[in-house]
Amino acid sequence: MSRSAIIEKLEKQQLKNDIPHFCIGDTIRVHTRIIEGDKERIQAFTGTVIAKKGCGLSETFSLHRVAYGEGMERVFMLNSPRIAKIEVMKEGHVRRSKLYYLRGTSGKASKVKGRFTARRKKAAVEETNNSAPEQNSQE
Repeated sequence: MSRSAIIEKLEKQQLKNDIPHFCIGDTIRVHTRIIEGDKERIQAFTGTVIAKKGCGLSETFSLHRVAYGEGMERVFMLNSPRIAKIEVMKEGHVRRSKLYYLRGTSGKASKVKGRFTARRKKAAVEETNNSAPEQNSQE
């Protein structure tokens, strides 16, 4: 085995399977594990995805939010063991791959248009349609 094949094999073992599909412009909630002394708690951070970078084990995404009039941004490693759960709150419709222009905005200017046809709902409908013939064949 070559060196890169060994590294690729090790990285594949550490990839997470439970990551939901989200895109740039979506509003997501990330639950992170925080260790304070000997106690561990989970803290949620909700924001708009403004960038995704990298691939594989080193993939990252940036979240932006405005709280108490102050904009804040946080970068997360997608496959980090510190991330407990990722929830997609709202899907956004954008035409750019990086939303860095949201950094200096506030109020209505910082809103992202919502997507009318939800990808999740469409996928759920397709799954139920695919499973319906199986149920009829069992009867």
